[in-house]
Order: sequence, then C-alpha cells, then structure tokens
Amino acid sequence: MAFAMIGDLSRAEALAKYAAAKSPTNLLLNKVSLVTIRAAIEMHRGNFSGAVEQLRTTVPYEFADGVSAPTAYSAYCRGLAHLGRRSGRQAADEFQRLLDNRGLLALSPYWALAHLELARTYAMSGDTDKARAMYREFLALWKDADRDIPVFKQAKAEYAKLK
Repeated sequence: MAFAMIGDLSRAEALAKYAAAKSPTNLLLNKVSLVTIRAAIEMHRGNFSGAVEQLRTTVPYEFADGVSAPTAYSAYCRGLAHLGRRSGRQAADEFQRLLDNRGLLALSPYWALAHLELARTYAMSGDTDKARAMYREFLALWKDADRDIPVFKQAKAEYAKLK
C-alpha cells in the first residue's frame, strides 16, 4: 500500500502479485488490501472511475478487522477516487463514514485525514463554511504535529485561502 500511495507503481504491482501468490486464502488481503492497492494504482494513472468500481467490492469487508487501518484505507481511497472524479457528494459520504467510525478507527491515521479530505470536498463543492469547519477540526487534531509535514503545511495553506 505504501508504494501505491507514493506512486511507485511497478513496486506496488510486484508486491501485490507476490502477496496474492503467497496468501491465496487470506480473505482480507485478497478482498480488501490487494483491491485497494490496485485501485490506488489506478488513481495514480488518472483512472478514478476505475478505482471507484474496484473499491465497490471492498464495502462488505470494511471495518471488519477491529483495528481497521487496512480495511479503512479502502473507504478512504474510495473517497479520494470520488474526489478525483469530482463527485463531491459521494466523496463526502465516504469521508463521513470514516468520521462516524471513530471507535473503530482510534489508532488509524485515516480518521484524522478524513477531516482534511472532507474539508477539501466541501471546498470543491463551494461550501466554504463547512470546509472551514473541517479544516479547523483537522488542524486542531494536528496541532502538535511537526510544522514541516507536507500534508500539514498544505492543509494550512488551503485553509488560509478560504478565509
């Protein structure tokens, strides 16, 4: 997943193929993680609709593992894919699902990042009041973060433009 997230597509594809061959009966690996990796690869290629289609199959398994970082990532990616195809309502629904499952996502980075992506979704949709509120929530969650983390700097800049 990490290689898919950063755009190292050949390495992501190779490792996904290796994992599938090594663990053909691992349900969450094959039905969630590998599908999500392939969808992230499609997003890097600009195929947001293809990513959404792939990620539809992960819905029954999301939040099924109790710790939810791997299974929450599929919902997060689906939100990003909807955002990439400029489907604001669907993106907002996905990010809101993550926010609604805080108890399951207490240790997952995707709960906090869902605030940021929901802010971006609202901004894209023209709802600046909701966007500002979500940016404030994200920035409050990250108030103790290192100031030079790229996503933090980017969120602060995006929020400043909304003021």
